[in-house]
Amino acid sequence: MKKPGSLLLYIFILIFSATAQGVENAKLDSYVEALAKHDKAMLSLAIVENGTLIYHKSTGVKDLETKQPANEATQYRIGSITKMFTSVMIFQLIEESKLSLDTTLDQFYPNIENADKITVSMLLSHRSGIPNFTDSPQYSQYMTQSHTEAEMINKIKKLDSEFLPGSKAKYSNSGYVLLGFILENVTNDSYASQLEKRISNKLGLKRTAYGGPINVQDNQANSYVRAGFDWSPASQTDMSIPHGAGAIISTPADVSMFLSGLFSGKLISAPSLSKMKEINQGFGRGLFQYRFNDRTAYGHDGGIDGFSSQAAYFEADKVAISLTSNAMNYSINEIGIAILSIYFDLPYDIPDFNDKPVSLPQEKLVNYEGVYSSPQIPLKISLKVNDGRLMAQASGQGAFPLTPYSDSKFHFDAAGIVLIFKTNDGEVDHSVFELNQAGGKYIFSRE
Repeated sequence: MKKPGSLLLYIFILIFSATAQGVENAKLDSYVEALAKHDKAMLSLAIVENGTLIYHKSTGVKDLETKQPANEATQYRIGSITKMFTSVMIFQLIEESKLSLDTTLDQFYPNIENADKITVSMLLSHRSGIPNFTDSPQYSQYMTQSHTEAEMINKIKKLDSEFLPGSKAKYSNSGYVLLGFILENVTNDSYASQLEKRISNKLGLKRTAYGGPINVQDNQANSYVRAGFDWSPASQTDMSIPHGAGAIISTPADVSMFLSGLFSGKLISAPSLSKMKEINQGFGRGLFQYRFNDRTAYGHDGGIDGFSSQAAYFEADKVAISLTSNAMNYSINEIGIAILSIYFDLPYDIPDFNDKPVSLPQEKLVNYEGVYSSPQIPLKISLKVNDGRLMAQASGQGAFPLTPYSDSKFHFDAAGIVLIFKTNDGEVDHSVFELNQAGGKYIFSRE
């Protein structure tokens, strides 16, 4: 349920490049197993071609306490990937003439600010002006507690509009929570029941449902966050909170089959799908668009508690690739690059995860301080020591810690960033470094 790109954006937005050649199963296996072996991620990956599952791989455990391994049927919380499902069901209601894109919010919740100006289309495309309730400082205080529709509406109602509806776009979980409630009001049925009837049963998705308290015995995964050198249990959001914005549990195989079914016309009409795909200021109606050289993919990412997920459909290739994780100590960005590179038979070397962090004293770290710029990208990066750690901050972004792997190499694994300082005869030149991220290499010099 995190914002789009919460794991995809630190210094720039990821752009994949790919040329389709086919699947190298053994190399995919080796890569995923390497991630697990070196405690980088516990995950499940599925690839569907032409409606047929052609690849699946799971690593790690669904529960650390009992050491039960994850498998193809293990369910993960998929976070904001839920929004694609919600959008599809709203378009189904539109096709049934029970709603329209121009239906205004005041027909359901007149007490929300600008409700008479906010349309279903604006809610779908993040153009309502309703703030994202998960950004509220109070969110962490109630996220694990069950809430009724009335209680959630009351929380959203208290938020002041950020802009005139339709004038801008800004990601908002609030809008999709409202869409989930609208679905229930129009159908006089629960979101869970509508999901089953409108999507799961139509596509034969056996492991896709509205989530509840995690039940490991029903092959559902707990999630974890990194705490030092160990995994620690993550919080467990009550699923009444994300609702239509992020409450679905599923498997990567089911998510890939959902995308395949959506783009093959099994859920909504071609005109409705075209409306979902219309991109305005970075947002479609429940879909993001990703470009890969001459290819275009549509999909969504997701994050909730310790869960991370990505899903994309390549129309020209009729291929859906979905990834779910319940523990991530690496850049999901970098994992996505690796999977696509291997799948599309691009040159790709599996990283050497045997590298170990080292400790550098503060008197050494201060030598790296300064403001660095590159002629290749319009961005400045400031390096500064704070409380014994070297911190990096790109212009317009938050600061993040760099972990030294040698005198000349620093990592920020959460975003797949590696800084390599130039060396001369074994001596580090603190004035120049190469930034590696998402397959790109950029030279930065101290000003």
